[in-house]
Amino acid sequence: MTMMQPTKNRMTFEEYLNYADETDNRYELVDGELIEMPPENPNNCLFARFLFLQFLQVFPLSWVCMKDTEIEVTGRRAKTRYPDLMVLGEELAMALQGASRSTITRDMPPPLLVVEIVSPGKTNEDRDYRYKRSEYAARGIAEYWIVNPERQDVMILKWVDGLYEETVYTGSQAIESEMMREITLTPNQILTASK
Repeated sequence: MTMMQPTKNRMTFEEYLNYADETDNRYELVDGELIEMPPENPNNCLFARFLFLQFLQVFPLSWVCMKDTEIEVTGRRAKTRYPDLMVLGEELAMALQGASRSTITRDMPPPLLVVEIVSPGKTNEDRDYRYKRSEYAARGIAEYWIVNPERQDVMILKWVDGLYEETVYTGSQAIESEMMREITLTPNQILTASK
């Protein structure tokens, strides 16, 4: 892999794929700029691990990704995201087999389901509720879950006729998911996973 140094110019997606800074830092590419991803909130990590285990009851291990696979999304300029969790589906899992990098490009099928766990702060809410919603919609992802520990709710966005329809679940309400019909989950179960 060719080592590239970041410049003040915006990167293309191809430049991003070839970028290496010899650190353990992870970056998202947002409108052509490298944005370093800070360490995750420990409780959010527990919520993600809890959901990971639930998803493994329904999907094969090779389909479930946890913070280790990025997805190219549409924006004004080159853009990628690292969702907290993703369920790939058979065709996409096969497309990633043998790849040198765990990156879902626009020429690949979309994942079946993406989960974002909102970190504290207004900026993070805007990113998960506004920007990622439109980015994931543009990719045609069938379900987008937004888990919000501060609000104590889970929003499920389902892809219907080219748009997301949203339902917010709180407390002990059973989450209705087209992808997870085999098990029953509630926001309380997810948001008390750290206790």
